[in-house]
Amino acid sequence: MAVMAPEELSSNPLRRILSDLNRERTADAPFPPGPNDFNLARTFHFVRDPLPILLPAYREYGPIFSMRLFHGKVVFMLGPEANHYITVSHASNFHWREGSFGDLVPLLGDGLLTIDGAYHRRARTIMLPAFHRERIAAAGETMAQEALRALEDWQPGRLVDVYHWARELALRVAMKALFGLDPDEEGAGRRAAVDFERALAFYGKDFALRVVRGPRTPWQQMMQARRTLDEIVYAEIGRRRRHPDPEREDVMSLLLEARDEEGQQLSDHEVRDQVMTLLFAGHDTTTSTVSFMLYELARHPAVLRRLLDEQDRVLPGGRAPTVKQLSDGSLPELEMALDETLRLYPAAWVGPRRNVEAFEFGGHTVPAGAYVNYSSWASHRLPDVWPEPEAFVPERFTPEGKAAMPKGAYIPFGGGSRTCIGMRFGQLEIKTIVTLLLQRFHLELFGGRTLTVRQMPTLSPREPLEMIVRERGVPAALGG
Repeated sequence: MAVMAPEELSSNPLRRILSDLNRERTADAPFPPGPNDFNLARTFHFVRDPLPILLPAYREYGPIFSMRLFHGKVVFMLGPEANHYITVSHASNFHWREGSFGDLVPLLGDGLLTIDGAYHRRARTIMLPAFHRERIAAAGETMAQEALRALEDWQPGRLVDVYHWARELALRVAMKALFGLDPDEEGAGRRAAVDFERALAFYGKDFALRVVRGPRTPWQQMMQARRTLDEIVYAEIGRRRRHPDPEREDVMSLLLEARDEEGQQLSDHEVRDQVMTLLFAGHDTTTSTVSFMLYELARHPAVLRRLLDEQDRVLPGGRAPTVKQLSDGSLPELEMALDETLRLYPAAWVGPRRNVEAFEFGGHTVPAGAYVNYSSWASHRLPDVWPEPEAFVPERFTPEGKAAMPKGAYIPFGGGSRTCIGMRFGQLEIKTIVTLLLQRFHLELFGGRTLTVRQMPTLSPREPLEMIVRERGVPAALGG
């Protein structure tokens, strides 16, 4: 039986606001307690830095509370039990498409991030083979080649904007591994990379600018970039349909050949939406995690020393790591440092949903159709779950420490049936980049600058993250 595609969402912000206000007015139950008065200052503070709003609300109201942001009420659920409730035990009662992830539809279309139910299950089932271990291992060579290329012109003393550097690198890996396009070629590869970045810039704009429509607005610029990008992507899909190459292992080629349980292929439109979604989720989250990990290692010389000692022991003489070594726990210090980075800076920092039916949690009822968000970023910093939550302590993630964690305590990649499909791909890419970099250089923070974080569309440094390149070896700052 054919699975129906999701209904098209309106991109008219005024229509959405009116619909939200009407749902709130006709709600079949009261919202949980919380700061529900109309407050522009709270809204702007939340957009700028949500943690100082969410964490005090958790202390005052507990694991579930509501808060008026922009025009309407949003229910937040924080902590291990809440995370498990939304992502695993009652996941079917929460839709992604009707939450804030619907804002991504104009660019990404109906990809895994913006679909629900049977349509999502069918798409995920078709896509899973493209992310089997052997497929990810095949992409490992591309990751290593691109990382080494990106390090070629580094010299001791050079000042590097680490976020910008990692973003260019991750986009090149994604273009090759996902689209099978060469970003160095004059033509589809380079143009697709440029237009994707142009389109994605829309989601980094202030909310007030993103709701404006008309000529020369960010919305119009994003849609123009999407149209140009679609021309490239659909032309490539058509070319590969006409001339299939069984030797190609990029994700687009694999999806063009994939079949569902009834033997049906994905349509051109479906392939386009899924690859675009993977490109967004893959390169944006990898960029952020690499940047934050290098920042924390520069701030914590004892942790960096342990990583360097581990490299010298497991990869003597600067030997390149194998995919197996990066995936099987051969580098536990690296694994723990990555896990702790993802605890402090989960790229997908919030999980916006809309509940289908009313439900009870924590002694409160939530009406049907409410916006319900969990936040890994806030949950990962709760002091009653994580001792010294602001500290960078990779030792939390020893095998014994991970085994003792409550269900739902650590969710940087979501949970349940909607755990990020590209999780292993992303982790391998991050570990490859960081390992190859640390075998050659170490990075020093520039000018004592402090890090500030922005939230849209994923966690990333708000200002340039400039660091000084130093020679590989145990830096003097680490002591003898």
